[in-house]
Amino acid sequence: MKRFSSMPVLPLLAFAIVTTTMTASAEAEPVPRIRGQIDSLRTLLQGERVGLLTNPTGVNEDFSFIADELVADPGIEMVSFFAPEHGLRGDRQAGGGDTDYTDPVTGLPVYSLYGVRSRPDAGQLDDIDVLVFDIQDVGTRFYTFVWTMAYSLEACADNGTKFVVFDRPNPQGIDRVEGSPIPFNAGLIGPVWSGQPFGVATRHGMTAGEIATLVNEEWLSTPADLTVVAVPGYTGGMTFAQTGYPWVIPSPNMPTIDTATVYPGTGIFEALNVSEGRGTTRPFELIGAPWIDGNQWAANLNGIGLPGVRFRFAAFEPSFDDYSGQRCSGVQVHVTDSSAFEPIRTGIEMVRTLKALHPAQVTIGSNINSLSGVPGLQTLVATQTFEELEASWQDRLDAFLEVRGRNLIYPRGVQDNSWRVR
Repeated sequence: MKRFSSMPVLPLLAFAIVTTTMTASAEAEPVPRIRGQIDSLRTLLQGERVGLLTNPTGVNEDFSFIADELVADPGIEMVSFFAPEHGLRGDRQAGGGDTDYTDPVTGLPVYSLYGVRSRPDAGQLDDIDVLVFDIQDVGTRFYTFVWTMAYSLEACADNGTKFVVFDRPNPQGIDRVEGSPIPFNAGLIGPVWSGQPFGVATRHGMTAGEIATLVNEEWLSTPADLTVVAVPGYTGGMTFAQTGYPWVIPSPNMPTIDTATVYPGTGIFEALNVSEGRGTTRPFELIGAPWIDGNQWAANLNGIGLPGVRFRFAAFEPSFDDYSGQRCSGVQVHVTDSSAFEPIRTGIEMVRTLKALHPAQVTIGSNINSLSGVPGLQTLVATQTFEELEASWQDRLDAFLEVRGRNLIYPRGVQDNSWRVR
């Protein structure tokens, strides 16, 4: 079952969503938009025992925790919190699990869904009528929050517990889809569903609510009672800034919209023996190592003429993680036109040129295959052009676009991938 809740009804793709009637050129005021969505959520939860899966991004127009509003609402019985990777307050580094504890502000229990367990236990769900998900995603397949959501959705389906997604805009936009789709199998970041019929593209161009709808309708044998509280007036072609929604750091190494923009491409550098900028103020935009000739690498990359991006020599010293305390030489990725920028192509070309420049020093781990979604990329990156690699995943991408299209909530301004002409 899928339901969408917000304001006036707009028919789309043979099912109804509720949103405000608004275009990107005639936007609703930012505060009324998110305030109306919060009011819809509170109305939906009246008389319910509620659990909330959230983190510091779950804020209102004043940057105050929406959880506090729900706790203060006399018609809502807040029972518990659930925390994803990085914790309820966002104070854990990448890969950091948490333990269950009592929230010192509200006195409610906080159950970790990363490290301790991957999904709510039946006993935790028995105490609530509905589980609400409110976390800002960044639109990249290997970012873990939406897969914590998917695990939780599956647990609610199994337990007969209602599931609500308080949706938020995708900072990369929702029109463009890029990269090789792969299923979430053992060893990959994300949940494991046996018999999953298709993969998800690296840059999937969906909101958390749309991902939840896709999982519920296409993957789960017994769908959950799912409601998506939609972003009012959200359409394809809108930037995150145009939505007026507040940006709060969703994880310690995702500080800005700029980080989210490059992340689908430069995230694959986690598979190389380089620093991907963790421990600096520009993670995933700064890539380097002590042995890299950053000036030459920048020149080689700029010589390719990749669209919407320039590369600048950069020197930096990470305060933690790879090469902590060591001077690194490399490049900073400067996106000059986000509408033209192709993060997947950019990331692969960065790996290719770095390997060509320093063949003896560069090592590429096998996890680049799962991060990129390209089987064998560990060796293929040196022998195939990007166009050849892209052609190898086109059938999988077409299959993903088809199933994705059945589960979209928001109208798109352009047809997916019409931006690319080769």
